Amino acid sequence: MSFGQGGPSWGPGGTRTPDWAALADESAARNRRKKWLLIGGGVLATAAIGAIVATAVISTNKNNNSGKNASELPAPSDLPNDTAEPEPSFSSVAPPPPPDPKDYISDAKKDRAPITVDAFFPGKKLTMGNRVYVKGATQQTKNCAATTKGALGSILVNNGCEQVVRATYSKDGVAVTVGLAVFRTEAQAKKAARQASGSIATLSGQGVPAFCPPGSVCRRTANSYGRYAYFAISGFTSGKSVTTADKNVYATGDDLTNFTFRQIRHRGELQASAAATAQTG
Repeated sequence: MSFGQGGPSWGPGGTRTPDWAALADESAARNRRKKWLLIGGGVLATAAIGAIVATAVISTNKNNNSGKNASELPAPSDLPNDTAEPEPSFSSVAPPPPPDPKDYISDAKKDRAPITVDAFFPGKKLTMGNRVYVKGATQQTKNCAATTKGALGSILVNNGCEQVVRATYSKDGVAVTVGLAVFRTEAQAKKAARQASGSIATLSGQGVPAFCPPGSVCRRTANSYGRYAYFAISGFTSGKSVTTADKNVYATGDDLTNFTFRQIRHRGELQASAAATAQTG
């Protein structure tokens, strides 16, 4: 006895044998259905996720537009056109320039500080670099001609000299006397220095012997700054003549004239500083 195609068959002894080909076909069909179900489910899941994200984005935008975050800057249209803060203002008037120190020692009308020996030649010693000079005799007088030798006296008087301050310094057998002549104006002092002839007279005493006796050769210089003309005479306390080879004499004279110039300039700086303080006070 037999069945049609695809049915079970009977084995020996009357046992029923499964149709293995039919079972294999059925298993393959089931696998194909599962595969298509998985693919379709993935597509649906992807579409669902995209829809959720889009919905979230739209929802977020709606939330942001519905209310303003306190930390966000206002839109340009929300800024006020005018504010209560005043705009900065700048003065069109330039501040006055600082006073020029030279102005205060160029004219008697501005140069009002006291004129004394100590104002120009203070202390008992003068240190220039590693060189120390001892101060000797000093003098202040309105008799300008009496402080000079040769033609310098008449030159000072003719140019309107008002007074002369002298001081002598010495070191290692060399002495120098500086004479500071005071005038009303810078032009007078400059003219006197330019016309200089003769010399300032040496001033001895207080530890400094007489130097530059008649007939000896000494070094003489003349210069001016502001309304002050200053003259120096340098030589050996032994009385011997000075030559161009005597560098120590030249160094001594240069130190003292440089110091005198600095003192005049410092006088102007002090008065200019006081004027500047008064302007800003």
